[in-house]
Amino acid sequence: MAPPILHRVIHGHSTPEPWQKALLTVKPAILHGYRRHRVRDGEASVLGTVVWGLTDGDMYRLDRFEGSEYEKRVARVRVLENHHHDEGDNGKAGDIQEVLDAAETEGSETKEGKEVEAVTYVWTAGKERLEDAEWDFEAFKRDKMAWWVEADEKDW
Repeated sequence: MAPPILHRVIHGHSTPEPWQKALLTVKPAILHGYRRHRVRDGEASVLGTVVWGLTDGDMYRLDRFEGSEYEKRVARVRVLENHHHDEGDNGKAGDIQEVLDAAETEGSETKEGKEVEAVTYVWTAGKERLEDAEWDFEAFKRDKMAWWVEADEKDW
């Protein structure tokens, strides 16, 4: 999930106060054995991140945001590491995407780091609503991010 949307869901706005942002650690990660798909005629969003510091209230709001079309599952993910990105930035959307993009580039300095257990949301509402095309974060930022960041909770 893109950090601005994560903050919008759990804090009510996409630009959290510094103390709110400091409660979370957001890192790029890779989940083997899954593929990101665009949802046909849907407003799906997926960004490979792992987040530490979420409260029970945060998880409740994330569950409501994802809705009944997704199921929470425990999975093992690998945190991605790239020494060119400051670990103190706490997950700027652009930096996270740069690390994810670099991970797919041969000879990149992005490496799979430690394996951690995480909870992920997996689409369970039927393959007929999924497109063959893989989900594209750049297209999402360009075409849909603003709506998700500004949308009223009732519109989710």
